[in-house]
Amino acid sequence: MAKLLPTLCEGAFLDRGDNVLLFGLPGRGKTHVVCAIGHELIRRGHRVLFTPTYALVQRLLAAKRDLRLEKELDTIDHFDAVILDDIGYVQQNRDEMEVLFTFLAARYERRSVLITSNLVFSEWNRIFKDPMTTAAAIDRLVHHATILEMAGPSIRAEEARKEATTALTTTTSTTTTPEPQPSTMEVGEM
Repeated sequence: MAKLLPTLCEGAFLDRGDNVLLFGLPGRGKTHVVCAIGHELIRRGHRVLFTPTYALVQRLLAAKRDLRLEKELDTIDHFDAVILDDIGYVQQNRDEMEVLFTFLAARYERRSVLITSNLVFSEWNRIFKDPMTTAAAIDRLVHHATILEMAGPSIRAEEARKEATTALTTTTSTTTTPEPQPSTMEVGEM
């Protein structure tokens, strides 16, 4: 992955409308990686929208309710890349699933989507509920995509462990250090 990140940061995938999909358990650094890519894309002049998936879904639902979904999709279409963070955390109801699928279908082969997920594709039926919609969403996303799997231990758990170890070491060394004793000097007779 280290070799792939500089290439992604260059942004050539945006010109092709390719997607970037990051999978892994919580705490593996998915959000940090997409934020780093997004930041570099912005630095290079690209328009990038970062949003938690639930927030985009709510935005699209409000637009649909107000009969302006197409206009909202056009507004979002001005972004070269949309980063959807944590697509697997919110279980979608039918209306939510529908607007999310509509968004993904509207960007297919034209605009890039970067998605983080703690769910592998075989579990995406929990997101889209309907097997046919799940298959169609996955098919569109992976057709032109770079897929990264973030493995290893949880970064947050490792940091917490290090902090606990440091705190324990500091406490232990503070309590076990002997008190300084006053120095004594013997004066002999002359």
